[in-house]
Amino acid sequence: MIRCHLSRLMGEHKLKIADVARETGLNRNTITLLYKETATRVDLDAVEKLCKLFKCAVGDLFEYASEPNRKLPKKPR
Repeated sequence: MIRCHLSRLMGEHKLKIADVARETGLNRNTITLLYKETATRVDLDAVEKLCKLFKCAVGDLFEYASEPNRKLPKKPR
């Protein structure tokens, strides 16, 4: 599972969805989906704009977190 930390970053910078949309030129719906962590895909241009706005690395915006009950397929030998 990929976690998005946009809501945390927005809170730290005291920004609303409308502020992020205005500053980045991204669609409000795109920001809302990332904010609520319901996005199923993200355009790299959007990631770049968000990283520039928050002056952060991609790893500060997204994090891979394994699901505790999900088993990974075994590698063939």
